[in-house]
Order: sequence, then C-alpha cells, then structure tokens
Amino acid sequence: MRPLSQEIIDLHILHSVSGCVSVRSDTQLIGACFYELGRTITNVNESQRKRGKAIHRETGQTFYYATRLLPERIREQTYILYGFFRIADEVVDDGTKKEDVTQRARLEEIRAGALGNREAKEPVIAAFSEVRDEAGIPDEEIDAFVDAMIADIDTDRYDTIEDLRGYMRGSAAAVGNMMTAVMDVDRPEMARPHAMALGEAFQMTNFIRDVSEDIDDLGRVYLPLETLRQHDVTVDQLRQGECTPGFRRAVEFELRRAEQQYRKGIQGIEYLPEDGQFAVLLAAVLYAEHHRLIRGQDFDVLSNRPTLSRTRKLWTVARTWWNWRRFKDPVTVFRRVSAVPADETRSDEPEHGVPRPET
Repeated sequence: MRPLSQEIIDLHILHSVSGCVSVRSDTQLIGACFYELGRTITNVNESQRKRGKAIHRETGQTFYYATRLLPERIREQTYILYGFFRIADEVVDDGTKKEDVTQRARLEEIRAGALGNREAKEPVIAAFSEVRDEAGIPDEEIDAFVDAMIADIDTDRYDTIEDLRGYMRGSAAAVGNMMTAVMDVDRPEMARPHAMALGEAFQMTNFIRDVSEDIDDLGRVYLPLETLRQHDVTVDQLRQGECTPGFRRAVEFELRRAEQQYRKGIQGIEYLPEDGQFAVLLAAVLYAEHHRLIRGQDFDVLSNRPTLSRTRKLWTVARTWWNWRRFKDPVTVFRRVSAVPADETRSDEPEHGVPRPET
C-alpha cells in the first residue's frame, strides 16, 4: 500500500512564485490563522512526540510540510498519527522477505499496543495509544486500519470496486475518521462521510499513479480487475509495462471515479475547525494535481510515474492560497484551482489569468 503522502510544500518559499503576495503579509495571515485555540495533549512526553515527528519528516516529507500548516493542537497529534501509520505500513511494505506469520504477529502486537491492551515497545505506538484516548478515536477505526495492513500480506488483487473499497475502509477511510477525531470537529456525524471520501480519493490517486511501482516492487494490483477486464487489459501487460489503448481508457475511468470522491470529500471541509480548513483543502488540491499530469501524458502511468515538480507545487500552493484569501469557501476554491473538473464537461484550461507552469 502506498502511504498517503500529500504533495505539499512549505508556504515560506512562496516568494519564488511570480505575482505572489508578499511573504511578510502571508506569514502574518498564517500566524493569525494558527493562533492557539484549544487544548493540548499533556500525557505524551517529549521524546515520544519527537520520534513521531521524525518519522513523519523522514518518510513523508511533503505531508510533513502540510501538517505544519495545521494549528499546534492538531499538528502535534498528527505527527504521532502519521508515525503510527508508517510503522504499521512498513511491516508489509519494507521490501524484506519476512514470513507471513511474522508479519501478522507484528501487526497484532502493534494493534494491541495502539488499543492500550498491552504495553507498547515503541514510543510512537505508546504515544498513539494516548492520543487515541485523549482524542476519543474509536477502537473500530484502529481495527479497520490494522486489518487493511494484514490484508496486504496475502491479498494482491481486488476483483471489484466493492472489494477495493472494503480494503480502503481501513487503509484510507479510517485515516480520515481518525483525523476527524483529532481535529475535534463540532459535528463529527456530518464530517465523517466526507473525510472518508477524501481519504479514498487520495488513496485512489496513489493507486493510479503507482500502478507500475506496485506491481514491480510489491506484486500487487490495486486497480479493480473488473475495470481491467472491461478494457481488455491483462495483469501480464501491466507487469511488462505495456500501455495499450485499453489501459489508457481504464486509467481514465478510475481517474473519474476518484474525482467523484474528491468532490464529495471537499464538501465536508466546512465542518472542520476554521483554522484547519486551508491545510486540508491544500492537501486535496495538490494531491489532485497529479490528475492534470496523468491527463497530460495521455493516461500512461506505466512509462512515466507522474510526479509534481517543485515549480508546479509552488504555483499550485500560490494559486490556492490566493483564492482562499479571496473566497474562504473550500468548494469554491477547489472548483477554481484544482485539476478535478467541477463536472464532466469542464475544460482543463488555465483560469483567472494564472499561467500554467512547466511540469
């Protein structure tokens, strides 16, 4: 499973984008947005927090920068959540040939520590257990996530989209629900369906972007086999890197399916605390920017893995921030700046006089 590492860069370098507002004025605005409003966790000690932050920075650098845009009361907990996700994910994705029984035992050990049913060996797992208790993360979300990691041990194909969504309930939707708990939203019952949809959207973008890497390195195919069959694509063709017309059509189909989830997910940002909304919106815009690249290379993700350049990241961040200052509405901003069409007929031309960067 590919980690949900958002393509996000620190806003302090926006001065390199032509036409951007000044760094000083933006810094003041961001500082005001990040004003400490709520409680902090007192149980997590400094070494635990630093370890979670280090894992976050080392394994998900761009996601680390995105997290820095969150207010402190959310940011510190997110470091720990991400550390927990990566520790569990690396059990099955670290590239070593461990026995299945060893991997399962290790994941069950992580589960027990995260749920507080046994003493955790790693500081990050112990810290996560305390965050779980403090933020009220439901046990079923942790179970769903660990179950998805266990599924990666012996499941390398998903026949239908329903099968894949069963997997993503743990690998992606559960992550969205945990973040909803950490953000302490006022109306969680309204926010959760959108958080789950956005988590799925990020994960589906990963699956599309990483088709070649997943099959070459992990022997896995996350695109639903029914989609491949409908477009006359075989797993052997994926393994050999054959980008057939059918494969391009299959990728386009799954891209549109992911974009439906983006649209649903964005609609729930309004339920998040105001000082956390921009960070989540920016993550969605940047992650969806891969779709522009995928379309630009005619849906061929086998020959060339789409990767956002530094210039494109900066341009996208600047454009998103400018529109956020103007509208302060997640749906409006996402519609204006993201690569996701507002509907199936919208063109992919530049809007509002902002030039399109080189990839």
